[in-house]
Amino acid sequence: MKKLVLLTVLLVAICTVSFGKKVVAKGQTFTAMGDYRIETVDNPVPLMGNSCTAYSIKYENSPMDVTVIICKDNKCKRYLVISDKLSVQYVCNKDYFGVQPLDKEFESQGYKTSNDHMNRIEYYHQRVLGPGQKPELEATQLIAAYFPMLIAPEEMLTASK
Repeated sequence: MKKLVLLTVLLVAICTVSFGKKVVAKGQTFTAMGDYRIETVDNPVPLMGNSCTAYSIKYENSPMDVTVIICKDNKCKRYLVISDKLSVQYVCNKDYFGVQPLDKEFESQGYKTSNDHMNRIEYYHQRVLGPGQKPELEATQLIAAYFPMLIAPEEMLTASK
């Protein structure tokens, strides 16, 4: 009986580790969404004929799931930030790291930036967040901390007289 219980506990532990996502970073957003947790995505994401790395961002006080897809091209890295409310891209090149609307080339993949839920003031503040050439994890941490500010507050989404 002891062997059966031990075997069951061992099997559950192995399954949890193999199916669980690996948390690679945690931090604060200083917004109502609370602290963030960045997890790896097991499978590469196919996008525009390339196999791209991806991370998943979870926020403490929000059910919103944010996916960051990292695509490399000749001049820079593009961090496509996809969520159910807002989709944008952060660009990292030799000069700067900052936010931009999604390029037209991603519309064929079903990704488009909509201004309906975007905080335009914060968008212009994030056009340049710092110098370029950041490591992927550091850039993803910046995205996790700053992205919630891009989403328009609920007060701005309700009608008023």
